[in-house]
Amino acid sequence: MRYEAHLRARAGERPDHTAIVCAGRRVSYATLADTAERFATALVAGGFGNGDRCVLFLENRVETAAGVFGTLRAGGVFSVINPTTKADKLAYVLNNCEASVLVTQASLLPVARAALAQSPSVTRVVVVDDNPAPTAGEIDWEAFVAAPSTLPDAPRGIDIDLAMLVYTSGSTGEPKGVMMTHRNIEHAATSITTYLRMAPEDVVLSVLPLAFDYGLYQLLMCVKLGATLVLEKSFAFPQKILPLLESERVTGFPLVPTMAALIVQLRNFRPEWAASVKFLTNTAAALPPAHIARLRELFPQARVYSMYGMTESKRCTWLPPEQLDRRPDSVGIAIPFTEVWVAGDDGQPLPANTVGELVVRGGHVMQGYWRNPEATGKALRPGRYPWEKVLHTGDLFRMDDEGFLYFVGRKDDIIKSRGEKVSPKEVENVLYALPGVREAALVGVPDEVLGRALKALLVVEDGVQLTPRDVIAHCAARLEDFMVPRLIEFRDSLPKTDTGKIRRATLQAEADASAG
Repeated sequence: MRYEAHLRARAGERPDHTAIVCAGRRVSYATLADTAERFATALVAGGFGNGDRCVLFLENRVETAAGVFGTLRAGGVFSVINPTTKADKLAYVLNNCEASVLVTQASLLPVARAALAQSPSVTRVVVVDDNPAPTAGEIDWEAFVAAPSTLPDAPRGIDIDLAMLVYTSGSTGEPKGVMMTHRNIEHAATSITTYLRMAPEDVVLSVLPLAFDYGLYQLLMCVKLGATLVLEKSFAFPQKILPLLESERVTGFPLVPTMAALIVQLRNFRPEWAASVKFLTNTAAALPPAHIARLRELFPQARVYSMYGMTESKRCTWLPPEQLDRRPDSVGIAIPFTEVWVAGDDGQPLPANTVGELVVRGGHVMQGYWRNPEATGKALRPGRYPWEKVLHTGDLFRMDDEGFLYFVGRKDDIIKSRGEKVSPKEVENVLYALPGVREAALVGVPDEVLGRALKALLVVEDGVQLTPRDVIAHCAARLEDFMVPRLIEFRDSLPKTDTGKIRRATLQAEADASAG
């Protein structure tokens, strides 16, 4: 089935049940489905065809959710883009996927307009919130979805059609569009909701960006089951967010290590906040054992799940909660209905306790990278059987004698920080744009909260005075927040090859050794 059918089905079964709580609004399944239908109708009326792309450059909000399901209902492909994305990168995404529609909000219009000036494929721009000075081609959201739906009940396509593009950092510095079909999403969502033991009466509180697949799947899984999603923009103010656990009777709370670190350090955590929570999930980096122990004290009724995933297959592994005491540093076993193994260079399984690359097999594996056959060929390779290709993750793992997996590191230059993939080249390009920088390299410093903290190593021109604050401010103005280096070190020189190329691998090994 096509994934948007879940929203229509839930609206029919439980029309008055709350689908989303966000920014003071409580939106029922009937209302969310109606808005998505109206959005889809307007898309199709404007010539939006099957397989066309709609980019949602929005914060976490009800309109983002409606845009996701409305695009699918129209037969299209959606891509949610982080609202901290800068104009050049947004333009790259719009041009790469040849989007015909962009949905954004008034506060993001300066960035959107700068990107649109470089993006000829976009023919319609839908703007959420009051737009006091609309330019040509900009349409108000309320006006766009004003007309009732006229779409026939029949789906506009089938389940093997492309549903979404999730852009993730690539080693070349240019984002890669991970292609996921309706069938891919269904497989992943079914697997995850199975091991989490989710139910229609669950209430999930998510502060994770819908542009981040971990956050996006909170929406997709809740709609699949008819559960309620409490959607917030961020966890910047825990004292504002945590009381929602109690007031909304939250049962599920997805975390990343930075959030867990803030929670366990709170001195005034109230037991009633945690009373209804049945499960906590964590991905990105493994939680430190001390944080796991403290979370269990604070949330005594909750099952704690450690997981590992990547955009190319959504989720790969999960650790059954009863295994946390025995192996707190493990990321577990393959998620239901999939297979994983640790492989050598030939792709064949290695003996236990041998380090190799994690390989993933299952219906959740992406179709490839959008219009990037070279990168696709490296990631998707022939599997055990003639009819399949399996995902080579680029991550190094070992598997113990009982089949539990442990993350060791990455094979390529990509750094994983705060659960997001960061391309050193992309950050270094920005660093080189700072006047006075002669040489630049980005490394990841082991960090128990972030997984890797980003550190910029710089050599500046003679006579140039730069401070760490100067560098961070320059990067913050040009990069998404998760890509901005936290640590800055100035050096007289950086190690190079005979051909003058900076030895980033040497610098990374140095950073790993100093942390150990």
